[in-house]
Amino acid sequence: MKTKGRAGIMKNRSEGEEGGEFTRSAARAAAPGTVYLVGGGPGDPGLLTERGAELLSSAEVVLHDELIHPALLLRVRPDAVVMPVGKRGADRASKQAKQEAIEAELVRLGREGKSVVRLKGGDPYLFGRGSEEAEALARAGVPFEVVPGVCSPLAATAYAGFSLTHRDLASSVTIVSGTMRSGAGYDWSELASVKGTICVLMGMHNLEEVVAGLLGPSKRAPETPAAVIQWGTRAEQRVVTGTVAEIAAKARAEGLGSPGIVLVGAVATRREALRWFDTRPLFGKRVVVLRPRGQAQSVAKRLRQRGAEPYVWPAIEIGPPPDASAVTALVSELGAWDVVAFTSENGVERLFEALAEKGLDARAFGRAKVAAIGTGTSAALLSRGIRADIVPADFRGEGLAGAILADEEIRKRLLGNEIVRVVIPRALVAREALPEMLRAAGCEVRVVPVYETRKAGPERTAELVQRFEEKSIDVVLLSATSTVEGLVSALGARAGALLSGVTVASIGEITTESARARGIEVAVTAETSTMEGLVEAVERYFART
Repeated sequence: MKTKGRAGIMKNRSEGEEGGEFTRSAARAAAPGTVYLVGGGPGDPGLLTERGAELLSSAEVVLHDELIHPALLLRVRPDAVVMPVGKRGADRASKQAKQEAIEAELVRLGREGKSVVRLKGGDPYLFGRGSEEAEALARAGVPFEVVPGVCSPLAATAYAGFSLTHRDLASSVTIVSGTMRSGAGYDWSELASVKGTICVLMGMHNLEEVVAGLLGPSKRAPETPAAVIQWGTRAEQRVVTGTVAEIAAKARAEGLGSPGIVLVGAVATRREALRWFDTRPLFGKRVVVLRPRGQAQSVAKRLRQRGAEPYVWPAIEIGPPPDASAVTALVSELGAWDVVAFTSENGVERLFEALAEKGLDARAFGRAKVAAIGTGTSAALLSRGIRADIVPADFRGEGLAGAILADEEIRKRLLGNEIVRVVIPRALVAREALPEMLRAAGCEVRVVPVYETRKAGPERTAELVQRFEEKSIDVVLLSATSTVEGLVSALGARAGALLSGVTVASIGEITTESARARGIEVAVTAETSTMEGLVEAVERYFART
C-alpha cells in the first residue's frame, strides 16, 4: 500500500486541486449575524462564483429565488434551513408585499445572529432588487455582504451564440427592464439616439408592447435583427431569431415565455457562427442517473457541462450490513491481510467510515497491498490518502482477480506455496467471480459485507414511472447490475413499454448482459467501465446518430 505523504498532498492542493488544502484555508465561512446577498447566476449551476459556493455551503439559513437551479441547493449544509421566496406573477401589489416580507425576514434573521444567504438569480443588483434588501439591512443595522453573480444578459447570450459587442457590429450595450416598478411601460424614446445592442429583461409577458416601443419611440427599423432566448444556459434553452417586426409572433408561435431575454441589434445575425452550447450531442437530453444521490453528483455535473439535464433517481439505497460485528473485526485486523481488494466506491466509503468510528485512518492498512477494481474506486481511495497498488485494465471482478494474481510479489508467494490472504470489503450481494478466481489460485479469501443495497421505496418508484409516462426521459444510465434490478423492479411488467423510445446505456458488458436478460434493450455499452466512460460513450452515440 502506498500512502500519500503530507508534503505531496500540500503540493497538489496548493496548485489548485478542487477542494484542496489551499482552498479550505482561504475559505471564509458565513459569519453569524451577517446577511449575504449572493448572485446565483443565470441558470447553469456551474456559473456560481467560488465565494458564493463558500457561503452557500456554510450559512445557517438560505432564502432563494424560485428560478434558482435546484442543483445549487445541493451545496447547502445538511442542517441549514432552506426557504423558497419566489415572487413570480403579474400582480405588482402581491409581489411588493412579498418583497417587503423578505426584507423583514432578512432583518429578523440577522438580528437573531443567524448566518444568512439570500440566493438570487443572476446578479443581486441587476434588476434583482438586491439593493432594496441591502438598504433594508442597512437601516436595521444588520451587517451584509454583496456577492456579484454572472448576470443573464452576459451568460444567456453567450450560451445562445451571441456576442453583445463586436468590433464590426456594436460598440455599446444597453440593458433595459421591460417591466417598470410603477407598471408603466419603459420610455423607449430614451433609446432613440442610442446605437449598439439592446437587451430587454423581464419583457416576455408584454413582448408585443416591447416590440411596439422598439419600432416606435426607440426608432429601430423593422428589419433590425433580433432574438429571444428562453432559459438561457440551461438544458431547456430555446432560441428564436428574426427581425424586430416579426420576433414577437415567432416567439409566441414557438411557445417561448418567461424567463427570457430579448436581444436587438446587428449582433443577432452571428448566432450560427458563434453557437456552441446547443450544438453539443447531449444538449437538451434528459438523463436518468440510477446511482445513490451522494455518488451521482459528479456524473450529474459532467452531464450538465455537456448540455444535458440529469435526473438523479437512486435505484438503490446504501445501508449498513446485517452483521456490523464483521466490519468491526475487519477494522481491527486490517493490517494483517496481504491484500485488501475493493470492488466499488461504496466499499471504500463504508470501510473508512468504520475506521473513523474507531479513531483510525489509512495507517490501519499497514503492510497490506490495496487493490481497486477501477479508476473510480482508485480515486475514492486516493482522496482518503491511499494510492492503490493494483488497478486492472479490465474493470470487472475477473480483471481484478487477474491483476492481483499477476502482481509479482503475490505470484512469487503463490509459486512458493505460501498463503496469500485476501479480504474483500463489498456489498452483501455481489458477483462471486473475484473470490472464486482467487480461491481457485490458492488464495485464502474472506468476503466481508460492509454495506447492503436496498431498492427504492414506492414513493420514489411512482415518481420515476410518472417521468417515463410523461415521455420526459431521453436516456437511462445503467451503472451496475444492481441498478438494472432496481430499474426493472420500479417499472415492473411495463418496463418494455415505458422504455420504448428511450436510449439505454450501460457501463460495461456485465451490466449490459444483465439488462438484456431482463428484457431491456441496451443501445450503448461503454468501452471503459467508469461513469466518465459511460457519459463519453453516450455522447459519441448521439454525435453519430
